[in-house]
Amino acid sequence: MSRILPLFPLNLVIFPGEKLNLHIFEPRYKDLILECSQGNSTFGIPPFLKNGISMVGTEVEILSIEKEYGGGEMDIRTRGTSIFRIDEFYRQLPGKSYAGGKVTDLEIIDDEDIILKNKINELLQELYQALGLNGLYNKLNEDYKIFDIAHQVGLTADQEFEILTAESESTRQEIVLEHLLKVVPVVTETEKLKERIKLNGHFKNLTPPNF
Repeated sequence: MSRILPLFPLNLVIFPGEKLNLHIFEPRYKDLILECSQGNSTFGIPPFLKNGISMVGTEVEILSIEKEYGGGEMDIRTRGTSIFRIDEFYRQLPGKSYAGGKVTDLEIIDDEDIILKNKINELLQELYQALGLNGLYNKLNEDYKIFDIAHQVGLTADQEFEILTAESESTRQEIVLEHLLKVVPVVTETEKLKERIKLNGHFKNLTPPNF
C-alpha cells in the first residue's frame, strides 16, 4: 500500500540499520526535521546519483536532536529502518517547503547463503589484514548482514545503490563477493609493492651467494 513520505535527497546511500549523523542547515529541511520530530514520524533519504534522484531510498527515524543553533540549524542522529520505492515524486508537498513522494515499502528478503558468507569472511579478513585493519574485522558480529559491511569494502556509490536495490540477501552477498574477488588481489599486491619500496634506501644485512 502506498503512502506519502517526506523526502530528504542526499548524494549518498543509506542502509537499513545504519546510523547517520546530519547537520541540518537548509530552511526547508529544518522544517522537515522539526515537523517529523514533533510528530514522531519518519522521512526518506533517496540517493541523488548521476544528477538525478533515485527512485529507491531508505526510510529513517530521528533518534535525537543533539544540538540546536541560534539560526535554527540542528545536529541530529538518525537510523535507517526500511527501503521504499518512489511511485510519484513531488518537488514540494502541498503546504510544505520540502519534497515528498508517494512511496511503497519494499520487502527485505533474508535468504542468507552460508557458503557465500564463509567466502566473504575469508576475503574480508584478507582485505583488512592487507590494509592493517584487523580490528575492524574483529568487531564484526557473526550474524552481520551485507547492509552492515557495505560501506566498509570499498564499493562505489553506484555499487552501494545496487546493494540497496537488490531483492534479497543472497543477491547482495553475490555482489559483494564478486567485488572482493576483484579488489583483494589488487590491494594485497599494492601493499606488497609498498613494502618493497620502503626497503629502498635502507641498510640491508644481506648474505652474499657462495660461488
